[in-house]
Amino acid sequence: MRSFTVEEITQIVGGMLTKAQDAKIERIAPPVLADENTLALAFGEEEIANLANSKAKAALVPLGVQLDGFTTIEVERPRLAMMKLLNLFYVAPRVNEGVHPTAVVDPTAKLGENVQIGPNVVISHDAVIGDNTKIMANTYIGGGAQIGKNCFFHPGVNIGDRVQVGNDVILHHGVSLGADGFSFVTENPDNIEQARKEGSIKDETSKHVIFKIPSIGSVVIGNNVEIGANTAIDRGTIENTTVGDNTKIDDLVMIGHNCKIGKGCLIVSQVGIAGSCVIGDRVVIAGQAGLADHIEIGSDTIITAKAGVTKSFPEKSIIVGIPAVPRKEFIKQLKTMKDAQEIFAKFRKFEPMLDAFVEEHH
Repeated sequence: MRSFTVEEITQIVGGMLTKAQDAKIERIAPPVLADENTLALAFGEEEIANLANSKAKAALVPLGVQLDGFTTIEVERPRLAMMKLLNLFYVAPRVNEGVHPTAVVDPTAKLGENVQIGPNVVISHDAVIGDNTKIMANTYIGGGAQIGKNCFFHPGVNIGDRVQVGNDVILHHGVSLGADGFSFVTENPDNIEQARKEGSIKDETSKHVIFKIPSIGSVVIGNNVEIGANTAIDRGTIENTTVGDNTKIDDLVMIGHNCKIGKGCLIVSQVGIAGSCVIGDRVVIAGQAGLADHIEIGSDTIITAKAGVTKSFPEKSIIVGIPAVPRKEFIKQLKTMKDAQEIFAKFRKFEPMLDAFVEEHH
């Protein structure tokens, strides 16, 4: 097992060391789970208090926290330091060297140098796999797909035909890139079209036939993108669905056909983005938020959890609620509701007097 001195750890995280005793660091953990060979991570008040009863000899703490008789490494951004340490101790999943005997690689596919292909992987015709890319078991790469360098695909990934994936991309278990978009049409106006136009449903639609609209576009994923388990990104109808460089997408996210996702975005679990949305750069979309189709979200916007976004918003917006509105307007609505409760309470107090007044004048 690899170990580090506190001086080495301090240099790695760029911290400030206050040394009370030597410690050999073999792992990291919260103070209550730490032993003498563990660097305790104490970022909050409760964790810092727990250091008094911890077996750890050293702790990573926020800047300004010093403990008598305890070795501390102070850092300005604890989570950033934790990231560096996790990378230090992280052990990547093992992939067999070369191409596993059970993998099926079409003769027309092109594999770069040092590519590792796991059991039962299928790589279709004319696919291109970049140097140093690792593909784990039971993954499918469609015809004409282009996968960049230094990618890592966990088991069970499905890549459709002609999908393009950039360099340094991580795809977790069960990711689907390039399934057909959810796109259909009826011969005559259906109930959805009626409701949008008239605000009501008047005509009988039970005999309508629903025709599938084929998706002839594909999906293009930028560089340094990470996509969580069981997330699906559908191919475009005519144009490509795109995800920009450095964007990070959580588990169980759905991104519909024709969407354009910008650079450096953070999209949290269970978000649903309907077709043909345009999302700017560095947008944060919190868990379970839903976006209606054909809307635009400006760069540097934050959409809070469970927001129901039904219209476009400009850059640097903070979007809250169902239906979603700017944060200031949402707070105003809450205040109005509170005021209404107080007014109603006053009304109930004087309601008997009002009833008596009406009765007398009748």
